[in-house]
Amino acid sequence: MSEGVDTVGLDTPPRLAVDRLLDDRETRIIVCCGAGGVGKTTTAAALGVRAAARGRKVVVLTIDPARRLAQSMGIDSLDNTPRRVRAAGEGGGELHAMMLDMKRTFDEIVEAHADAERARAILANPFYQSLSAGFAGTQEYMAMEKLGQLRARDDWDLIIVDTPPSRSALDFLDAPKRLGSFLDGKFIRVLMAPAKVGGRAGMKFLNVGMSMMTGTLSKLMGASLLKDVQTFVAAMDTMFGGFRTRADATFRLLQAPGTAFLVVAAPEPDALREAAYFVERLAAERMPLAGLVLNRVHGSGADQLSAERALAAAENLEEGGIVDQESGKAGLRDTAAEPPGADDDTTAVDRITAGLLRLHAERMQVIAREQRTRDRFTSLHPEVAVAEVAALPGDVHDLAGLRAIGERLAAGVPAGA
Repeated sequence: MSEGVDTVGLDTPPRLAVDRLLDDRETRIIVCCGAGGVGKTTTAAALGVRAAARGRKVVVLTIDPARRLAQSMGIDSLDNTPRRVRAAGEGGGELHAMMLDMKRTFDEIVEAHADAERARAILANPFYQSLSAGFAGTQEYMAMEKLGQLRARDDWDLIIVDTPPSRSALDFLDAPKRLGSFLDGKFIRVLMAPAKVGGRAGMKFLNVGMSMMTGTLSKLMGASLLKDVQTFVAAMDTMFGGFRTRADATFRLLQAPGTAFLVVAAPEPDALREAAYFVERLAAERMPLAGLVLNRVHGSGADQLSAERALAAAENLEEGGIVDQESGKAGLRDTAAEPPGADDDTTAVDRITAGLLRLHAERMQVIAREQRTRDRFTSLHPEVAVAEVAALPGDVHDLAGLRAIGERLAAGVPAGA
């Protein structure tokens, strides 16, 4: 049996032992991944709060632009610098939090790997400014860069990463390679060629050998943009190999012992389908999967009353029938003994009761639908440990709420289930 997993039987998936995972000092990185809108940020923050309370020195890196993490931790704002959450260290640990600033991280890379004059030229270049602020894949690549920087500093014994809210959860693994391939690809090498040749020979090469290509690019990109790109490429020449090298190093870090992936999902077909794809991809990339966190699971403390029975009882009440009368007394009522208005009161009570029964039936139908969806996932991946977290009536907006989520994560099953 692997660390962080409790077996519970043949017909159910193993239970994800969250506290065991957090307490394992060999675990240095936890990556929360999954489709957008499934609660990755809340899960990452709750894990950070719980780990700090159990004595770990934690930093939570979020890439969520909604800034909910800062609000829930009582911090005015988060930025590219880890900030301590002092109210979360009562268990002897420490909690720090930060939010990835994609452009600032890119700027820091330039400043660290180029001399001052070249760094100024790069930072002022219009193409660089566009690339660093919103080029496809830049956010995911910079998340990997920042993770590598945090791990290299060794200031924390646990780093928890909330992955970008991408259209697809797989973008977190794919985008760094895509950006690295772009920066180290044929297009960039072609644009670098004139600068590498240099001098009159370089000008001759550009004017003769590349005249047709640059003319075509000028039409496609515009002469001004092409010039910006060529200037950017010339200034970045010595740095391109470093992007690929660092991306590869961080990718290997994600594969190494001490890293644990938590796939976060909701009990909905699309989210669990995405989770299944991610589980398969992690296995293909030989990355360590700790388990699945299933958020917003519905439960009921009255699940012995099925949806069918609740609906039948509601229909009886609404049609004026009597439910569960003793044999031989159905339909009998001593009207003489009833006070005035009793019929109206009884009708109102019956109406309210029928409404409650229908609400219960709807709840049981939701629970059954979620169970079928979970069963499909489990049938495909019976080895994946699962922790279920009950659906909450509202959003988590403070440390108390994050602690409550952490407790439910550690319990592994929803309240009322």
